[in-house]
Amino acid sequence: MLMHKVTAQLLVVIGALALLTVTLKPGVLIAQTMQDLQQVNNEAIRLFQQGHYAEAEPAMKHALEMTEGALGPDHPYVAITLANMAAVYSAQGRYADAEPYLKRSLAISEKARCPDHPDVAMALDSLAALYGTQGRYADAEPLYKRSLEIKEKVLGPDNPGVAMSLSSLAQIYNWQGRYADAEPLLRRSLAISEKARGPDHPDVAMVLNSLAEIYRSQGRYGDAEPLYKRSLAIEEKVLGPDASCTAWATNAGTYRIVIC
Repeated sequence: MLMHKVTAQLLVVIGALALLTVTLKPGVLIAQTMQDLQQVNNEAIRLFQQGHYAEAEPAMKHALEMTEGALGPDHPYVAITLANMAAVYSAQGRYADAEPYLKRSLAISEKARCPDHPDVAMALDSLAALYGTQGRYADAEPLYKRSLEIKEKVLGPDNPGVAMSLSSLAQIYNWQGRYADAEPLLRRSLAISEKARGPDHPDVAMVLNSLAEIYRSQGRYGDAEPLYKRSLAIEEKVLGPDASCTAWATNAGTYRIVIC
């Protein structure tokens, strides 16, 4: 389930263009251009979030064309819009269409930023998530590892972004049955999340659920059960017992949390 956050992870442009303070191409009216870009992006994202993918696709393409025209083809905000375009395709299962957009987004970020910039890590995460969704684990693993290295170096070892990368990499191992590789990553992710977010944060619940799944897959039901129960308790506390995003079911004697 972790990888299926791919499209949510990609749509990061909301509000960003409104804060953009760059010099556009000569002769471009900055204020009007930025207002137009914001409007086009917001409309494309609105359509996407409503699930109107057929309509979102041309709207996002228009946003990309406008952003390239105003800022040039290699601007960091073009990289973001490319990732958004990929999100539209990913949501429809059109992974082959999404991949070149994410590759170009990564290339722009690496060129426009330093190799260890957080934007590069974000682009790596997006491409890795796409590969993971397709079961291309050998392609996803090195990208997640590189992203993790960047975040540890730039953000520090106890940053929540590091916890997210640890969980993502652990999920790649989990899907391959590499439980011994996944477990220490999730344990570290849990420790970081508890320290940075507090013991009752939804991020903690998500990692608890992932770690419990590792144990359940190995038949370690006694280890899995308290984690499932704690994850469920956090979700009920934060979202309420009847929240649509929280569900549970018995599975081999343990609780299995479904977190949307």
